[in-house]
Amino acid sequence: MQLKGSCHCTAVQFTLQSAHPYPYQRCYCSICRKTQGGGGYAINLSGDAKSLDVTGRDHISVYHALMPGEDGSLRASSAERHFCRECGSALWLFSPEWPDLIHPFASAIDTPLPVPPERTHMMLESRAAWVEAETRPGDREYREYPEESIAEWHERLGVSR
Repeated sequence: MQLKGSCHCTAVQFTLQSAHPYPYQRCYCSICRKTQGGGGYAINLSGDAKSLDVTGRDHISVYHALMPGEDGSLRASSAERHFCRECGSALWLFSPEWPDLIHPFASAIDTPLPVPPERTHMMLESRAAWVEAETRPGDREYREYPEESIAEWHERLGVSR
């Protein structure tokens, strides 16, 4: 499925191919909450990095989240969170650990996305006290990360495209 996305001010527009377009995963970690806002979570999709086509690349900035170490120190994550430096819209995440993938944020996608038959709520241990996880029957909840990948979720439910 081809996904089209943009930032709020439309300075950045992009397209990419996705075999995993269902916005099913809701992450409640402090990084997603603070960089994504609203609802206290972010929803990542999965797309083919080679297919990413961007207009307005000069309006993009990259943020490397600070990750806590065992000793309480902070280190910069290798993952790159791309956002529009004009309006602040989060666009996608790229991680060098998975160079074939781009993880666009569902909030930046303009293409109508399919409704997931179930949702995965992850990093619930990190959610803010004011955030209520609105789970439905059949949803899965994880204190931290689920073992099931985005691709495995789509395959298990037979919704890959």
